[in-house]
Amino acid sequence: MKLRRAPIAASAMLACLALATPLRAADKPVELGAEVTVDVVGVAKGGADHRARVLSNVDLTAALDLEALAGWSGARAFVYVLDNHGLRPNDAAGKLEGVNNIEVPKAGTRLFEAWVEQDLGRGASLRVGLYDLNSEFYATDSSAVLMAPPFGIGSEFAATGRNGPSIFPCSALAARLYVPVGDDDAFIRFAVLGAKAQTLGDPGGIDLQFGDGLLFVGEVGEAKGSTRLTLGGWGYSRGSLNAYLIGPDGEPVRKPSFGAYAMFEHDLLARDDRKLTAFVRAGLSNKDAAPFRGALQTGVLLAPALAGRPDSLFSVGFHQSWTSRSFRAAGRANGMIPANEQGIEVTYADKILPWLALQPDVQWVRHPGGDERAPAGVILSLRTTASF
Repeated sequence: MKLRRAPIAASAMLACLALATPLRAADKPVELGAEVTVDVVGVAKGGADHRARVLSNVDLTAALDLEALAGWSGARAFVYVLDNHGLRPNDAAGKLEGVNNIEVPKAGTRLFEAWVEQDLGRGASLRVGLYDLNSEFYATDSSAVLMAPPFGIGSEFAATGRNGPSIFPCSALAARLYVPVGDDDAFIRFAVLGAKAQTLGDPGGIDLQFGDGLLFVGEVGEAKGSTRLTLGGWGYSRGSLNAYLIGPDGEPVRKPSFGAYAMFEHDLLARDDRKLTAFVRAGLSNKDAAPFRGALQTGVLLAPALAGRPDSLFSVGFHQSWTSRSFRAAGRANGMIPANEQGIEVTYADKILPWLALQPDVQWVRHPGGDERAPAGVILSLRTTASF
């Protein structure tokens, strides 16, 4: 399973918020951004070992106002390069859903996003190019500071596709349409993406053949006062490879793959100086999906967390996954007693300098790896983020 992180790896939510809505013209024709995140992660209880592991993520971004630069009315472009190195803490933790949202299966530098967006009038826009699905779809601002990958995108969706859907760290070519409805308190969003997430920096480069077919994703959402509700659905035109169902040729069997999800956010407390927001996210996939048939995430975010610390954030989250029929059958065949994985995360983030943030984090996980006999684990992390 490809691990998932927030749209921009930051302890503070500001960078996540910047990509959560359609990008509008910048104050400058060209705006450059750079962010370096370094995590130190160790399993304090349970797991395969208790060694500390260090991993890093570098984000380089450029937002271009094409109207100011080239006279292209209502157009903008965005380029995003990723660099990821270091060890893999989930090698020790053994979670199905992962423990760290900047962990990658293979280190390297990748072109993550490169798209052009055109205004269509009345707030609508069309975006075309290499695109991070989770920068807009299946994303909630109030869960973005949490490090566990399921708080970025639901595990039942993140685990699909040959290389995962078009999310961190591998993207695919896509076209996304955004249409506001009414007085901008509701929207419709739809995207068509290549089903094989593979970009520059991955073996083979950008997938231009679309041999795995297409991925279709749609959302409708509405914000009313302090409440935000979004409903979404997704499906692959050619299905998805199920690593837990092996055919006579020894290769994974391709099965239909589709699902639906819902996201709910509500401001329990909303003052000028402080906000407490609760979130609930739930998703289901079809019975042949693997390794999950459903997932749930819920929690709260307090911002600021401390009086006198305007950039401080405190968040608590709970996540639960339900393993699929094929995963359970494969587990039993290998002598495992299948179970559903659960986790709780508590985190605090704050800026100690205008450009530097620290984020200590603790996670507790039950039934890691979907194994009933696996001991519960405790994972400790410290994230350092420098923004330029």
